[in-house]
Formats: sequence, structure tokens, C-alpha cells
Amino acid sequence: MLRLAVRCVLACVIFVVFVSQMYASELIDKALVSARFGMNWVGQAEHGGYYQAVASGFYEECGLRVEIVPGGVRTAGRKKLIMGELDFYVGGNMVVPFMTIQQGMSTKVVAAHFQKDPQVIMAHPGTFGTFESLKEARIFLNDGIFNSFFKLMIAEFGFSPAKRRPYNLISFMNDKKSVHQGIISSEPFAIERQAGFYPKLYLLSDFGLTSYASLIETTESMILQKPSVVQCFVDASAKGWYVYLYGDNKVANEAIKKDNPAVDDTDLQYAVAVMREYGVVDSGDALVYGIGAMTDQRMESFFNKLVDIGIVDASVDYKEAYTLKFVNKGVGLGLKKSLRE
Repeated sequence: MLRLAVRCVLACVIFVVFVSQMYASELIDKALVSARFGMNWVGQAEHGGYYQAVASGFYEECGLRVEIVPGGVRTAGRKKLIMGELDFYVGGNMVVPFMTIQQGMSTKVVAAHFQKDPQVIMAHPGTFGTFESLKEARIFLNDGIFNSFFKLMIAEFGFSPAKRRPYNLISFMNDKKSVHQGIISSEPFAIERQAGFYPKLYLLSDFGLTSYASLIETTESMILQKPSVVQCFVDASAKGWYVYLYGDNKVANEAIKKDNPAVDDTDLQYAVAVMREYGVVDSGDALVYGIGAMTDQRMESFFNKLVDIGIVDASVDYKEAYTLKFVNKGVGLGLKKSLRE
């Protein structure tokens, strides 16, 4: 009888402990809000801050469980955001958000994690001098750049549409009289690996392409109904970027490689070094207000350029494309200081 009683007591204790653990786990799960975050491309260093924010637990610290959803050629991330399949989306630059407002669609930029658009024009070393001299070359561009930024290059520097050729790195590498579009943290290194030379780079942000890039977009309903979720996401992402750029990013890089086996450590290390060297993420207003910073002045200036070349209509209320409510609060500046000491 005694043994039976002891067994009953032990069974009850085990049951109570098990139920308590399940309940505690359930409470923890309920305390975290799930958020699906869509990438505009497959995992890469240009998304490193977000992977780092997951790895460092920054999203969870303020109440989010973020699922990173890698993108690709036909993922239609912005459409999925509008349809409610994503909660946040990382886009390119401000051309599309301004055009989206013109088309009456409801997305809004809440942070800009690239102070400089990383688009470059690449040339063979020793073949061209000034940026203006590139207009004499055959220029390889994808359709997106040809239909947007190339119009600025035509208007401000006299480039000719007749010189345009479709994106083709192999043709560029074999043609010293040509130039090619690229991302500063990607194509130049690929060319060096494949062709044995490092191209001369012309960063378009130095030549009139003043848009922010790597934009965090969400819906108006998210902003109105869940502002604390938006603030958490923006703040944690900024912290993630500081650690990714200035701290130990090994775990984040492992996650990137898992999502995109085509990249290796050398690719990622190069990209981080270049983003730091050129201040792609951390420069300009971000030095004062923190990573993700935006200002009305820069938004207005770039919008006016797009109006001048006919990409958007002057009647568009450009301020509907973004909000400053969640940025410019200095989040992460102290973390940056501690990482760099």
C-alpha cells in the first residue's frame, strides 16, 4: 500500500510539472506576436541585419517572432504584403513606393536601412574617366534600371537609350568599351572571381540617385492597428544591422547560407566590407538619428526628380508613401558605440 501511495504521489508530481511546463510554454508563445517578413531576393549580406536581429533575439526582446521569407525572381512580395500574406516587406528604393501611391495602392515605408542606393555602373579599369564619359559606352542594364534610374541619367548627363543592352555580365567582361549595371556588394566581386579584374565603380548615389533603399514597407492597417509591432520591428532591425556590420555576424551568415546555398563566407565578408566602406547602411542621417533614418527633405528632393523626368505625376501626395513615425529616434547608437570600442 505504501509503495502504491508513493507511486501515486510521484505520478501526480510529474503530471503537475508537465502541465506547468506546457502552460508556461504556451504563455511564452502567446506573448510573442508572429510576423512574416518578405525579402526582395534570396538571402544575402544585403539582408544581413534582419538575419542578425533574429539570431541576436532582438525581435523577441520586444515581442515578435519573425519569420524571414526569402524572395526570388517571381515572388511578388509587395503584392503578398497588400494581400495580407506578409506583414513586412523589404523593397528596393523609393521609385516603386511613389508609383504605388499614384496607383492608389496602400503600402507605406516605415524605415530605410540603406542611406545610399547600392546601384553602381561598372567599367573596365583604365577605360573611362568621369561619369559623364560613360555615356559613350554600350551600357548593359536590366529593365528595372532602364525604366527608372536610366531616365535620370539621360536627363542629367545625356546618356542615350540607343546605347542600352540587356543585362549580360559575360558580354561586359569580354567588351572593354562597355559598362554594366550592378550592386556594389555583389557583381564587382563576381567579376573579379570570374574575369580576374576588379571593375572601376561609379556609385549612382554620388551622381543624382539620391533615393533611400532597402526600404521596410508595411500596410496602413498594420500601422493603425498594431503600431507597437511596427515599432518593435523597426527598432530590432536597426540593432540587427549594427551587430551585423560591427559585431560578430557568424550566426546570421550561417542562416543566410542556409537560405541561399549559392553564397559562401567570402561573398558575405566582401559584401559587409563594401557596405561599411561606402557607408551604404550607416552614413548621412543615420549617423545622427540611427540606422533606418529618413527625412522629408530627401524624400521631397528625390520625388521632384522623378516628377521632372515623368516617372510620377506632380499631383501625387508623396508623403503618403512613407512615415517618419517609427524612425529617427537614435535606436542602436549606443549599441554601435559599445561594439566599436
